[in-house]
Amino acid sequence: MYLYLNGSYVKSPEAAISPFDHGFLYGLGLFETFRTYDGHPFLLDDHFQRLHESAAEMGIVLPSYNREAVQDTIAQLLRRNRLTDGYFRWNVSAGEREIGFSATEYCEPNIIVFVKALPEMTVKEKRGLVLTQRRNTPEGALRLKSHHFFNNIIGKREAGSDPSVEGIFLTADDFVAEGVVSNIFWVKRNTLFTPSPASGALNGITRQFVMLLAKRCGYEVKVGLFDKNQLLDAEEAFITNSIQELTPLSDIDGLSYAGKNGPVVRALQTAYRNCTAASLWSRFDLLKGDLME
Repeated sequence: MYLYLNGSYVKSPEAAISPFDHGFLYGLGLFETFRTYDGHPFLLDDHFQRLHESAAEMGIVLPSYNREAVQDTIAQLLRRNRLTDGYFRWNVSAGEREIGFSATEYCEPNIIVFVKALPEMTVKEKRGLVLTQRRNTPEGALRLKSHHFFNNIIGKREAGSDPSVEGIFLTADDFVAEGVVSNIFWVKRNTLFTPSPASGALNGITRQFVMLLAKRCGYEVKVGLFDKNQLLDAEEAFITNSIQELTPLSDIDGLSYAGKNGPVVRALQTAYRNCTAASLWSRFDLLKGDLME
């Protein structure tokens, strides 16, 4: 498998960075995961806007976003790995420094881009498991998509290796936060509910897109701090991320939901598929024309 490393395309066994990289030593690193549809990187502009905003907060100086250059890297990796489409991880690590905390900016980060074949979309719906492990609070004001993922790994260990089960985090104050690898939504009387990033949940790119898409489809969307009982009282529930898209939940802790037959999630899945065929660069492209037709 080929990957991109600081301007070069190398085979994965040949890829290496310094052990003094502060992404390795102190977790000062970020990443974005996204996928392509017929070679088009869906919502790429949104992913890179978040990446640059997060890097600025972390004190990592990135080159200005150049969509054409990024698109060329994506195309090269697909070609070299003989893939039509792929699951991408665009990784930024702070760069090399001496051991010890640094108060100055990192101006020479390591940029590594991984690609692998997309998983077969065989799981049509999943089961939710409310975890005993609580969602930890973010290091800063809001959660970044950073290298600090041990909380998620603990949650995954509790949920187990069954791909049809998604663990759901609550906060220390018993509010619903997010899934182990997803954001969560639920439906009650044609209204969508989703936890605020104030819960410690990642403000996912797919989450933001689905919120806007739902409003375009005529649904009310409510964002806030909600307790577990409000989730369990739902009629439908689903989780989102950039690779799995919208995945319905058939039950949570043994309570049944509409799952893949839910009318709201089915409508949103159809609308989402229409958008992936339209080669969108950003969620705001929804405002430029009626993609619902």
